[in-house]
Amino acid sequence: MSVAFVKEPNEDQVEALPERDLGTDPNFVTARGLRLLDEEIHSNEDAVERARAAGDKIAVAMLHRDLRYWRARRSTAQVVAPQADSELVQFGHSVSIEGTAGGKRTYRIVGVDEADPAQGLISYLSPLARQLVGKEEGDTIRIGAVEGAIAAIEIEDAT
Repeated sequence: MSVAFVKEPNEDQVEALPERDLGTDPNFVTARGLRLLDEEIHSNEDAVERARAAGDKIAVAMLHRDLRYWRARRSTAQVVAPQADSELVQFGHSVSIEGTAGGKRTYRIVGVDEADPAQGLISYLSPLARQLVGKEEGDTIRIGAVEGAIAAIEIEDAT
């Protein structure tokens, strides 16, 4: 076999990593979400410098890919604030739901990158958020097999 057809490994070469999916939906963010994007960019820039100083080429490649993602998300971010005079659930609102079984749970509708369901932060694209938007206090919704009523709608502080 000719040497021209043999790919010799190069220790300075790192395989190209697939890009992170940016999605096609609008990149709505809260003011807090915009700050989190900026923090993520800054954190990744610092991590690139540490990885570069350590000679970790794989980490540098992964962090550069992540930086491209976060910078793209930051450049397309659209800060959305709920209208203060509206009584309907909107992006950025915190919504308290009382279940028929007696439990109470609060969710805040936020952007995709800010979502953390375990902390009650749900993406505006989630089925629950889509069900909540446009509702008002007293309206009933269904979460799986459980039914609940919207007990309160609040605009949270942007911090």
